[in-house]
Amino acid sequence: MTADPLPQRQIEDRLAQLPGWALEEDGITRTYRLGSHFAAAALTTHIAQVQDELNHHSDLTLGYDTVRLAVRTHSADGAITALDLDLAARIEQLAPAHGAH
Repeated sequence: MTADPLPQRQIEDRLAQLPGWALEEDGITRTYRLGSHFAAAALTTHIAQVQDELNHHSDLTLGYDTVRLAVRTHSADGAITALDLDLAARIEQLAPAHGAH
């Protein structure tokens, strides 16, 4: 699936609705801190499930008690698309259930 790059203003408007997410060189990024390594691993697994469901995958890094995501659309030459922001929104919905902040 391909998607068109979004204009900068639209990216900024959508990011304003996603606390903790930021626009960086490697895409839109977010780091979550959790209460334990097990909780971080569980969140990583849940995110992987959503990514498979959407067929849109991020760079996902598991730390001791952190999970870091960098999301961009490879099929759009690494640009930010609606797919990226939709994935970020889905992750924002599920992260609190894992105790992520």
